[in-house]
Amino acid sequence: MFTFCSLPKQPAMDIPAAIDLNKTFLARIIAGLFTLLGGGAGPARISVELHRRIVRVLRPAESAVRRLIVVLVTITGMKAPPPRAQRRSSVPPGLARTGDAKKRQSFALFDPRQRFWRQRPAKKTPRALPRIISLTDEGLRRLKESLNAPPVPDKKAEDVSPINLLRRLEAVVGALNDLPHQAKRLVRALARRQNVPKLKFRTPLRPGRPPGHRQKPRLEIDHVLRECEWLARNALPPAPDTS
Repeated sequence: MFTFCSLPKQPAMDIPAAIDLNKTFLARIIAGLFTLLGGGAGPARISVELHRRIVRVLRPAESAVRRLIVVLVTITGMKAPPPRAQRRSSVPPGLARTGDAKKRQSFALFDPRQRFWRQRPAKKTPRALPRIISLTDEGLRRLKESLNAPPVPDKKAEDVSPINLLRRLEAVVGALNDLPHQAKRLVRALARRQNVPKLKFRTPLRPGRPPGHRQKPRLEIDHVLRECEWLARNALPPAPDTS
């Protein structure tokens, strides 16, 4: 016969203090990424290796910020406001608004869904020399052309544009500076999703591991993401039983 023993009660956690602490860590990490890019006015092109280094940190940082927003929504008990009436545009029909306002990228409030199957392209191994069956004049000509051909440029060594990374970093900074506003955005987005009957996932956090999760933490952001993931999973209400 199995008996259940009662576990000792754990002290209540100060969730707002935990949010502020992880927010401070994330702000410092994002500032370091901005430094790697040379600040706001960085170079026009960066190396692929630097791009990958920044993405390795930026992706889990976005997941951590997303979980802080979920925790804030849960502990404050925010409710969706009534739908706003559609405002009429003051621009006459047939005309478009013009302006020089800087385009801003909104912070993504929902995790990208995990791809369980991805088709990988077949690797093509370049041949240094052509196949020569016989040393005829044609075979010698092909051999000479292959030896004198210019080397094939390595695509991995090409530089890439950092504009997309800068926009994502600015979106993360904007979300960290105003978490209550992002929480209101999330509440409104969840209310809109409730009206979609065929929507499979209605929660902002995807099932399983968060984006950017590493089984063995190597960087500071890995520990921050684990802490934010634990806070979000314990702050969310239990999923309804549909069985």
